[in-house]
Amino acid sequence: MNWPGKLGLAILLLWLLTALVGPSLMQQDGTDMGEAAVFAASSAEHWLGTDYLGRDMLARIIQGARYTVGIALLATILASGIGTTLALLAAASQPWIDAGLSRGIDTLTSVPSKMLALILVAAFGSSLPMLIVTAGLIYIPGAFRIARSLAVNINAMDYVTVARTRGEGRWYIMRHEILPNIINPMLADLGLRFVYVVLLLASLSFLGLGVQPPDADWGSLVRENIGALPSAGAAIVAPALAIASLTIAVNLLIDNLPGRAVREGGVH
Repeated sequence: MNWPGKLGLAILLLWLLTALVGPSLMQQDGTDMGEAAVFAASSAEHWLGTDYLGRDMLARIIQGARYTVGIALLATILASGIGTTLALLAAASQPWIDAGLSRGIDTLTSVPSKMLALILVAAFGSSLPMLIVTAGLIYIPGAFRIARSLAVNINAMDYVTVARTRGEGRWYIMRHEILPNIINPMLADLGLRFVYVVLLLASLSFLGLGVQPPDADWGSLVRENIGALPSAGAAIVAPALAIASLTIAVNLLIDNLPGRAVREGGVH
């Protein structure tokens, strides 16, 4: 892996560790308003300044990492897991099952993602499980289409035909013949889908339909501190940079995965 890929991996691991252990290591609680001024500048006491209620922004961002990274990761795993499973089933089954699954996924795709998210969250609330289910449901079609296009090509290979000839069943072919040969591209797609989910959740939170106060993800922090925009205060710049750094890190990692350049060179 070259240095941009290593840089992306380092930033991603940093945010993952922050989400896992950061809140327990903080000396300040992100919910304590204290006596600090509103939208205070960076100082020795408040490294990233304070928010619209005088709370420490560094503590708020560290706490927000748990929601942003955690919800996005669970939703991405849900979307990729269900999408890949349905794609394997479609590729290894009779044509009518493939057609039925594909048309059903196309129906879900016909609804704009942002509109579907707004409808679901407005109807069922913005609890954490609902946000995970909503984001996962929206990105199942993308994972399904990519996995199916790969699985259909693998299903036509001679070794899959040999497996069927010797009497192997559908589930064996899905698990042992097709899945191992599409796992690497699907892991790369999982990374891209993680970025999409992060941006979707940030959009919902900015509209007030994401994580609800007193908890907050990074999108909520941007919305809450919109009053610091005229002065470009750290209260609004810091969470925006956190979102940017996470998405850029994942893209750098995916674009520089070991062996990707060799595969692309072979294709060209």
